[in-house]
Amino acid sequence: MQTEGGAPAKSTAEVLEEVRGDGHGKVKVAVTDIDGILRGKYLAKEKFFSVAKGGLGFCNVVLGWDSSDACYDDVRYTGWHTGYPDALVRLDLSTYRRVPWDGGVAFFLGEFVESDGATPLSICPRQLLKAILARATGRGLRAACGMEFEWFNFRETSQSWRDKGYMRPEPITPGMFGYSILRAGQNRPFMNALMDELAAFRVQIEGLHTETGPGVYEVALQYGDALEAGDRAVLFKTSAKEIGQRFGIMPSFMAKWHEKLPGCSGHIHQSLWNDAGDNAFYDAADPHKMSALFRHYLAGQVRLLPELLPMFAPTVNSYKRLVEGAWAPTRANWGVDNRTTAFRVIPAGAKSTRLETRVSGSDVNPYLALAAAVGSGLYGIEHELELPAGPVAGNGYADEAAIKLPANLYEAATRFAASEAAREIFGAPFVEHFAASRLWEWRQSQTAVTSWEMERYFEII
Repeated sequence: MQTEGGAPAKSTAEVLEEVRGDGHGKVKVAVTDIDGILRGKYLAKEKFFSVAKGGLGFCNVVLGWDSSDACYDDVRYTGWHTGYPDALVRLDLSTYRRVPWDGGVAFFLGEFVESDGATPLSICPRQLLKAILARATGRGLRAACGMEFEWFNFRETSQSWRDKGYMRPEPITPGMFGYSILRAGQNRPFMNALMDELAAFRVQIEGLHTETGPGVYEVALQYGDALEAGDRAVLFKTSAKEIGQRFGIMPSFMAKWHEKLPGCSGHIHQSLWNDAGDNAFYDAADPHKMSALFRHYLAGQVRLLPELLPMFAPTVNSYKRLVEGAWAPTRANWGVDNRTTAFRVIPAGAKSTRLETRVSGSDVNPYLALAAAVGSGLYGIEHELELPAGPVAGNGYADEAAIKLPANLYEAATRFAASEAAREIFGAPFVEHFAASRLWEWRQSQTAVTSWEMERYFEII
């Protein structure tokens, strides 16, 4: 057996023995919440070994609060009505890593399970993705995925940002200068640390460059097994923030931080591979190199995107990015190597023909975005869905035949909650929990007094 990087994978016994003899007195463990935020802790080594195989407790509020630690008021899984007991987390020892910027301490990801210690908890983001991938395996298919992120970087700390009243952050470089060697060189230690330390952390970067905007970078993470791709994406976002702190830099994965600047994408590249090791998306005889299976897969994503949009656009801010002419899609359409459509078919040969799902922003929970992409694609295969009219040529924003995407989180979450296809793919418990969490997010936004309102109404009205 090989790891994604080509080295032999360690057995459970080898991992535990290596941790036992590493000279550290502690281990770091983490899970993700519904928003994809890592929630974790240090464990004394003795405690780690006592829970390594059986599991450990995390207060179940981790799946019952928002990104600001405010508890949801309308979810069944947890709340004041449950008393907020512990939930059982099982560590996945195959996620073993060492954190280079934390003295080389051992690190493991975990996932929530039911109290029996074996049954996956259906609302756990990582478990949801694993369930989707198991469906692919049942059809003799393996999903290979890779994620890209754009994000802005600021000369701020948590304290300076708070002291400014969360206004006017200072980008680390000025102006619009994509693919700039000059701008990258102005923050070379940070760029090198991202490349080198993340490689040592088994979050391999294939490409890193400046994008168009002040202080904005884009990263392409190495593709691989879809679950590993989700792990890498989750770990990258937190790692970039931890590494940035050392250089006085605050990365932000907010989808759209300024109305006059581009938003930040979280594109998903994906393909399916059969048991023979062949790319099941590739057909040399097709004009676009698309197999029939690829067409069904894409048809599922096109059909269901308007219903599953909150899994790709999970925050109120996400929808500020999804506007015409801003390099983000507004309609459920597809094209061949077309960056103005929601789905970009890339006909790149037997090894590289793939689909890029372009609607997701950098604010996604990677596990949920991957589950939505692969899950809706498998739905298209299972139901043998056919693509709508041929690929869009030219401006995808002008494609009047394509369904327009929901315009805000309330509209999207309401549609998601009513989706029978979502229930078929993800199960009712997850759909109800996630929809409630998104509607909560929308309600919180409606009570906020924004800077736009202050500027517009405070003096004049």
